[in-house]
Amino acid sequence: MSKTHPLFDIVLNLRSLADNFQVLADIVTGGGATEEYQPETPASEKVPEPKTKPVTLEQVRAVLADKSQQGLTAEVRVLLEKYGAQKLSQIDPVQFSALLADAEKLK
Repeated sequence: MSKTHPLFDIVLNLRSLADNFQVLADIVTGGGATEEYQPETPASEKVPEPKTKPVTLEQVRAVLADKSQQGLTAEVRVLLEKYGAQKLSQIDPVQFSALLADAEKLK
């Protein structure tokens, strides 16, 4: 059983059962179903990945300030230069996540 809610699994199983009954009904009534029928997996069966919130400038600034206060100012400057900037405000927000991950590794 998956890590999803048990009721969600029951609904998926009921939907699959209903699809199979439809195929059976089509076969009995001559609706054209064949042995080659492959039941479709419902789109709702795919569990969406949890979306992460984008990293904000304030979050990155807080971590970098903390690292700087810990005496890692030179390492913070090198990290900013790695992302092509002299100041945090010059860094593309798309890179904030990677920058934050790198900053958290500083020791």
